[in-house]
Amino acid sequence: MENVKEILSIIPARGGSKGIPRKNLKKILDKPLIAYTIEASLKSKYITRTMLSSEDDEILSVAKEFGSEVIKRPDELAQDVTKTIPVMIDVVTRLKEKEGYKPDYVVLLQPTCPLRDENYIDSAFEYYFEAEKKGYDSCFSAFDSGYTHAKWKILHNGKLEGLYDYRIRPRRQETEQHYKMITENGAFYALETDTMLKANDFIGFNPIAYVTPRVIDIDTPEDFKRVEEMLKNQA
Repeated sequence: MENVKEILSIIPARGGSKGIPRKNLKKILDKPLIAYTIEASLKSKYITRTMLSSEDDEILSVAKEFGSEVIKRPDELAQDVTKTIPVMIDVVTRLKEKEGYKPDYVVLLQPTCPLRDENYIDSAFEYYFEAEKKGYDSCFSAFDSGYTHAKWKILHNGKLEGLYDYRIRPRRQETEQHYKMITENGAFYALETDTMLKANDFIGFNPIAYVTPRVIDIDTPEDFKRVEEMLKNQA
């Protein structure tokens, strides 16, 4: 950690959200959703630069009001089918071309996790930096989702896909020995910039998970209500 010079946080905030229109600007208590992630990033003791990427002029303007640097992404990187990693690579590439700037690390902070504060970010970084000494090349946050015993996946066409060999049907105690499950919570993804570029992903080749109690990743109007109540209780 002593040699780390720059840690860039990238906050992707598209304007054309479908499930909840203008979700990134929707207010929780007295602030738009993106403000919570911007403030957490700016308060982190490890992050040295905060950059929000959007194609939406209003989102970019609001982000600047809350102290973030901004970069306007091209429309082709703001489609419903656009994945996150090309957006991140776009930010890193353009900063390198325009400024000669290349961070040592990149951290993805999705704006849909407003309960993730600077303490969460810093604890995750400290966990990651310790894990790096053991050969791990990236870190993502997750929650414990139990064991694989009798778990199934429901596909879009309604068909079921077993996540275990249901024909053999192992005993639960056998499953516990080998297949404990975790689920990404979307709050934190960090790795060296070179690893990101090589993997073409925000998770590297040998990741470690920072497992904590579940963090709400806002996806529905009900999630907004739950988060708002939780923030009121924290006040």
